[in-house]
Amino acid sequence: MTRIALDPFVTDLDGESARLLAAGPLAEAELPGGVPVWAVTHHAEARRLLTDKRLVKDINVWGAWRRGEIPADWPLIGLANPGRSMLTVDGEEHRRMRSLVAQALTPRRVERLRERITELTNGLLDRLPTGPAEVVDLKAEFAYPLPMYVISDLMGIDEADHPRLKVLFDKFFSTQTPPEEVVATLGELAEMMGRVVADRRERPGDDLTSALIQASENGDHLTDAEIVSTLQLMVAAGHETTISLIVNAVVNLSAHPDQLALVKAGTVGWDAVVEETLRHSTPTSHVLIRFASEDVPVGDKVIREGDALIVSYGAIGRDEAAHGPTAAAFDITRTSANRHISFGHGPHVCPGAALSRLEAGVALPSLYARFPGLTLAVKREDLRNKPVVTQNDLYELPVRLGN
Repeated sequence: MTRIALDPFVTDLDGESARLLAAGPLAEAELPGGVPVWAVTHHAEARRLLTDKRLVKDINVWGAWRRGEIPADWPLIGLANPGRSMLTVDGEEHRRMRSLVAQALTPRRVERLRERITELTNGLLDRLPTGPAEVVDLKAEFAYPLPMYVISDLMGIDEADHPRLKVLFDKFFSTQTPPEEVVATLGELAEMMGRVVADRRERPGDDLTSALIQASENGDHLTDAEIVSTLQLMVAAGHETTISLIVNAVVNLSAHPDQLALVKAGTVGWDAVVEETLRHSTPTSHVLIRFASEDVPVGDKVIREGDALIVSYGAIGRDEAAHGPTAAAFDITRTSANRHISFGHGPHVCPGAALSRLEAGVALPSLYARFPGLTLAVKREDLRNKPVVTQNDLYELPVRLGN
């Protein structure tokens, strides 16, 4: 079977997801740079493989890495090998690190952010222009700054660092970052997070970084290097996912005014909008990478020892076996919407899922309460994805607020 090359420019994510889904539960795919991988594309197989202990996060298990076929300046290396954190370890080490992180990122800490999220949301909405004909980039003016402010508040990151963080994370995720900038970008991100950790060791506060430093289990603590990698992971995932969730919800509701009317009338809750957006227009299109420590059969195919596997959530969310014959349609009345696994499944399920849901659950109803006449300022087919193979991420979202 011919490998499905993932488009580095992401010109047709829906079409690509459909091709992956049609190729079967395990598709042969190719990442930018000609890197061959397997892609799990069906819901049931993804749930099984995401809990299979033979598929690990240690990059040293990857045959192509061991053979020197993956250069240190590969544009996606920061996602495949992001440093030692709970994302990149398994088994007892994963349990240890996740337990320490869980002490810091408690449900109570997340819920305490609700008031701050509401305050930030209203402040950003207050600053939006109110002219009915004026075009506003809702991503730049609302969907991006909200989660960046929230994650920075949570982590204790200075607001003055936001502009540089945006530049660095754009390079971190992009397939178009020049090779000579890849290593420098990763180094600068680690340096910035290292400064946050050092500052919080000297001046602890009521933030997640301080809590991570203080977390202890049987006398065990996270090392500074582990905290730096954890911060980088959580800042990256914590703002990118929520940006795309808010943007994609607005795009889908604009394309389905009948469904928007149901939400405005209170017939369907905003939680259904969030969950259906996560399923249908998942913020994370592909998650990199797991590696087979031994042969793993999947149907009539085998992930060989040393092979790499990606999880193609864009395809998984459209699987008819899980979501019925209308899986390709956006439908907030869908009863299977809460069966999606867009935040992962198994031991490595996203620890920030509750925060992302909370942010979108505050932002979206506030946005439409303030601007009930909001409409897209361009045709949906004219919206362009950024060159980020792991994220369902638009360049911009031009809207008219309608007030």
